[in-house]
Amino acid sequence: MKKVFLLTGSMALLMLTGCKKNESGNKSVIREESSETSVTDHNGKIDSVTTGSSMTDVNGQKTEKVSNVYKATDGTLVKVVFETTPKESTVAITSNKKTFTLKKTETNGDETVYKKDDMTARVKGDSLHLEQGNNMIELKKTKI
Repeated sequence: MKKVFLLTGSMALLMLTGCKKNESGNKSVIREESSETSVTDHNGKIDSVTTGSSMTDVNGQKTEKVSNVYKATDGTLVKVVFETTPKESTVAITSNKKTFTLKKTETNGDETVYKKDDMTARVKGDSLHLEQGNNMIELKKTKI
């Protein structure tokens, strides 16, 4: 009987000392850090749906890239990158692993038109209209 009691007591003691709860958490878990990017447009308003923006200054010449995600009426997500350099402004539209880059041709008030060959993109506010031949696709800026 003493042997059973001694064996049970030593097992309980081992379990209590061996299974200490660590209050600091698991050291191997990587903590996720989040940062929110807010970009101010030319009117001084904060553009909250911009997913990424960068501005570089090389020898006094500024280049700005603004990346947004747009959603088509059928639910397809499209990545759109606006790039402004001292020489030109372009828009790169990526969908289904294909990227189309169009150059800015004109600005009419609050609408900007980009063209390349038979493809035309009209940007007005949070909407982007793509035209290629008889096909017309309407995209709206979205939050992810």
